[in-house]
Amino acid sequence: MSFVDFRNVSKRFGDNVVLDDMSFSIADGERVTLIGPSGSGKTTILRMLMTLTKPDSGTISIDDEYLWHEKRGEELVEASEAHTRSVRSKVTMVFQQFNLFPNMKVLRNITEAPIHVLGKQKDEAEEKARELLETVGLLDKADFYPSQLSGGQQQRVAIARALAVEPEILLLDEVTSALDPEIAAEVLDVLRDVAKTSDVTMLLVTHAMRFARDVSNRVLMFNEGKIIEDAAPEQMFNEPQQERTKTFLRSVLEEV
Repeated sequence: MSFVDFRNVSKRFGDNVVLDDMSFSIADGERVTLIGPSGSGKTTILRMLMTLTKPDSGTISIDDEYLWHEKRGEELVEASEAHTRSVRSKVTMVFQQFNLFPNMKVLRNITEAPIHVLGKQKDEAEEKARELLETVGLLDKADFYPSQLSGGQQQRVAIARALAVEPEILLLDEVTSALDPEIAAEVLDVLRDVAKTSDVTMLLVTHAMRFARDVSNRVLMFNEGKIIEDAAPEQMFNEPQQERTKTFLRSVLEEV
């Protein structure tokens, strides 16, 4: 049964068709990686789930609730802001850039949303934040400001902050693209642990193919606004069926 469902979703920016009548679904707890060349629509998928980009047509639903629409009687109409906000509350995202609040120490960066959005008590939020900082290996940085941390440390704080709101869906958009390889590996190790130890549904955009192979249940290959291949990682990376997939993977892997 699908937990996230895209039905006939299209999006264009001017003359550029970014998503072309796109349909796919993700099961609850599934970890799905989106791969493909830049501009093929992958990040647009994540931005639509975060309600940062509105589809031109089609529907998106999360746990059987429409995200951009709602039912009024038998009619499907544009959703109210309250409805969209309610459905989107199940989703959080870690961006390429860390987007931490520079004027807040690490601990407060993590507790801000649980306290002010989820209504948690400060003590409870701080206890959970410290647990998450321990998970990402940064408990000793709780009283530091973001500017006192390395890029990799900031991204690990961003991951802890995303998990602090107890999302049902975690979106990851090229979270290591701004980091050098050694630091990126540390961040990916944290995400491997998250994948192993939680049942959160994960949707990832990444060029880190070995990481995608490790954590994904499925890999979707995007090209020119369409999904051209949908397979388990073993098949996608070892025996891709589409020539475009083979060409893309040759460009990003030492061997397919």
